Amino acid sequence: MSRYKAYEKYKKTPTDWLGDAPEHWKTVPVGRLFKRIKRTNHIDKEMLSVYRDYGVIPTSSRDDNNNKPSEDLTPYQLVERNDLVMNKMKTWQGSIAISEFEGIVSPAYFVYKPTPQLFEFAYPKYIHYLLRHPIYIAQYLRQSKGIRVNQWDLDPEEFQRIELLLPEKGEQIKIFQFLDHETAKIDALIAKQQGLIKLLKEKQQAVISHAVTKGLNPNAPMRDSGVEWLGEVPAHWDVLAIKHMVAIPVTDGPHETPNFLDSGVPFISAEAVSSGRIDFEKIRAHISQKDNERYSQKYSPKKFDIYMVKSGATTGVTAINETDAQFNIWSPLAVIRCDKTSDPYFILNFLKSVNFKEAVELNWSFGTQQNIGMGVIENLHVTRPPISEAKLIAKILLEKCAGFDKAIDCANRQIEFSKERRTALISAAVTGKIDVRDWQPVPVSELEDVAAEPACA
Repeated sequence: MSRYKAYEKYKKTPTDWLGDAPEHWKTVPVGRLFKRIKRTNHIDKEMLSVYRDYGVIPTSSRDDNNNKPSEDLTPYQLVERNDLVMNKMKTWQGSIAISEFEGIVSPAYFVYKPTPQLFEFAYPKYIHYLLRHPIYIAQYLRQSKGIRVNQWDLDPEEFQRIELLLPEKGEQIKIFQFLDHETAKIDALIAKQQGLIKLLKEKQQAVISHAVTKGLNPNAPMRDSGVEWLGEVPAHWDVLAIKHMVAIPVTDGPHETPNFLDSGVPFISAEAVSSGRIDFEKIRAHISQKDNERYSQKYSPKKFDIYMVKSGATTGVTAINETDAQFNIWSPLAVIRCDKTSDPYFILNFLKSVNFKEAVELNWSFGTQQNIGMGVIENLHVTRPPISEAKLIAKILLEKCAGFDKAIDCANRQIEFSKERRTALISAAVTGKIDVRDWQPVPVSELEDVAAEPACA
């Protein structure tokens, strides 16, 4: 931020959490600019969602929203352009925005219509930037109430008392023009890194898929596997259903919700299975030793067990247990424990292959969310090379994937740096820490911004 100047004079705001602001800026409570409204029976309008990262956008524009709308759309609320929309249970996470679209949103959302005073004091686009500022999100957290964190609601009356920090309208235009221009450059850099990550993951998966279905010897005799989605495999490899290469039948965790504790035995579910390893930083909660002993009568984790997510948005994702530490699993995870004829790391890689992922997608079913049954999983086929060859393939894939993982990690760090920079820029502009009234857009190459980002070793 050093290249931007500060304002000449500042004053204390009437609200402690806002701190000092430029002397000529004023504060106005949200309730003077927005009033809650509920318009229903607009079933023919486009479905909208509010995202922490993207604001209010058409639901159809994203493929990561697995919440299915109700069959009856009459209770859904109409949103008009310039309306303020919030997910009342996730406002404290940043799910609040001014809409540039007309459409309908969930009955669980809060919708606020701008008052005539809004257009007297402010521009909706400026308010959009301001309300998504971290200092405001912290206030939503303070004002939200509820028994559990993921069920906290932001009370409308409390929300409408929150003070908005506003410069003069002409100054607001300059600020959001500055932010539009600067954040667009940052977003372009983020998109570039995201594209790189996608390409790296595709290449990594291609390397894995070829190794676990064709082997390492390009001259090896091949034969038809007899499985349509698998194609030809080395002639000396076995092809068999998962149920014929496991030490125990494919199983899962308890089909009940235990009493979650702050400490005890770690209890993991789908969120801990993402990168091929169990992420114990993402455990669901802890359970008592008594519950663990009861659940262990059905299944007790063992080192080198493989877990597959069998329901939800990440269905088909796998990870291997590399610890002897005590923990237990929940029902969204299926367990595959290899017998002595199969190498667990080779099988883990096979489960990551394009071929197997396609097989999973062909066989999953949909209720409220996608899922795949254990009976289906155990009848899906895998390849089984001689154990020594399987171990060699797994070792080589570990080395090759390490290079891909390092590049992907680097790109992810670049993205996080860019997001932090974006947030800091918005923060400085809408709280008056920098003065952009004299700012003029200057075309610069993306390389100028890249140079400021951390280099990856």
